Amino acid sequence: MDDRTREYLAGRFGDYYRRVSLSPPPDANLREWGQIPWTPGTGTTMVRHQSLYDLGDLDTFFADNAPRHAYFSAARYDDPGASTMGKKGWRSADLVFDLDADHLPGVDPETTSYPEMLEACKQALYRLLDFLENDFAFEDLTIVFSGGRGYHVHVRDESVRELDSEARREVVDYVRAVDLDTDGLIRTVSDRGTTKRVLRTEGGWGARVHEALVEYADDLREMDETAARERLMELDGIGQGRAGTILGAFERNPTAVREGNVEAGGPGVRRLVSALAARVAATDTAPIDEPVTTDTRRLIRLPGTLHGGSGLVVTPIERAELDGFDPLRDAVPDRFVGREIRIECETERTVELNGRTISVRSGENTVPEFAGVFLMARGEARKAPER
Repeated sequence: MDDRTREYLAGRFGDYYRRVSLSPPPDANLREWGQIPWTPGTGTTMVRHQSLYDLGDLDTFFADNAPRHAYFSAARYDDPGASTMGKKGWRSADLVFDLDADHLPGVDPETTSYPEMLEACKQALYRLLDFLENDFAFEDLTIVFSGGRGYHVHVRDESVRELDSEARREVVDYVRAVDLDTDGLIRTVSDRGTTKRVLRTEGGWGARVHEALVEYADDLREMDETAARERLMELDGIGQGRAGTILGAFERNPTAVREGNVEAGGPGVRRLVSALAARVAATDTAPIDEPVTTDTRRLIRLPGTLHGGSGLVVTPIERAELDGFDPLRDAVPDRFVGREIRIECETERTVELNGRTISVRSGENTVPEFAGVFLMARGEARKAPER
């Protein structure tokens, strides 16, 4: 980034911070604080091992320093400003989840547009929240748009604060269906003097597999017999004989499927359940960033600050407002709306922000400031002299 661009962005970030009041996280005085300033040249410098006492008044600090990126620790410490991790005195930590579009299956950053990446990440966020709210019954959740390509979820329930890294990894493995125990999704129950094996339909992965089984069986009933057999035989371990047995069981006893009974239909149905479990595990997981969640000393972006790689606001989102949240509109700083600036680009670009589609040609352009800041922060444009 050249000097003119860097100085312009640093100045406008300062203008933004002088007009906002930031909300600190709970127990802010027990957390470590970090920042990346607008360092000249191509490198970056992380300034950390600071306490809230070192920063002073939060709004004054940000107005005076206008960092490129700003962070606070998921952890609480006895002495958060100590110069080494060993001296800080770890107390507890929030359970933090990070979803980044770059890490989503099927998303290629080279061919997927920014809006498409954000939409894919939002769908992954819904899946993550399903786990956190329903499987784990967490209640103290804070959802945050990262300002870049994804979302953060902070869990602050007391039950998670003292979990060590290994315990947090177990949570990650569950959410990502790592080594999912298919047999563990089935329990044995007594029914009028006999025992039968049924899926655990009351919740968790068992309920997800059961939902897939019911939907799959309904689809098969709508097909003719030949097509239904062929669809079943696409699954490993199911040949023509087992396919016929499964179809017969579904026709004779549809109630058994809805009850999660895996005995009806014999080994074929159990094989079908196993195949569907693998499919559900591949599609219903939330591809969270494991190192972020398992790290009990992680620094995470401070809501309300600007992301130095986009110029967008790191935005907290109320759960009830998530459906209507559009990061390309709602995370655009008001401070950067209403004026135009001149930028230089090496190649043509299209920017979709604030409800507008802005085409940028190679060379000098006059664009809305929010679009110019976005491109400059991403390293896709330079600040041009104003005429």
